[in-house]
Amino acid sequence: MKGFKNFIMRGDLIVMAVGLVVALAFSTLISAFTTSIINPLVSRAEGSHAIGLGVQLGKAGNTATFLNLGTFVSAILYLLIVMAVVYVVLVVPYRALMARRGVSVFGQPAPTKTCPACLSADLPVMATKCKYCASDQPPVAS
Repeated sequence: MKGFKNFIMRGDLIVMAVGLVVALAFSTLISAFTTSIINPLVSRAEGSHAIGLGVQLGKAGNTATFLNLGTFVSAILYLLIVMAVVYVVLVVPYRALMARRGVSVFGQPAPTKTCPACLSADLPVMATKCKYCASDQPPVAS
């Protein structure tokens, strides 16, 4: 049981689980965008009709074409709710548990500085040489 607990508590596994849930929710958002907005636009351009609630694009004979904005807004809300639940259910407890163990996870990124020679903005504050152009870096002012 201890081996399973150690496997579950690995940081990269939690990050992958969060990423997978977010990707699935984002997939729903993309699917709704395609179904509700892109497909009716293509249908209208071809002269056929698409049925849905939303904005009417035009009328071809006895049929009208609509953009189904309600489904797309529902998908956006779904994504936000899933992200909030994942944060509260997975990230917050995991961060608290790891803080008790003395490990910082999902924290603020380390401070960086910009190289004056090549303007790369992701150098560590204590770097003495730029990792891109190899120019000497000025000392950090306290």
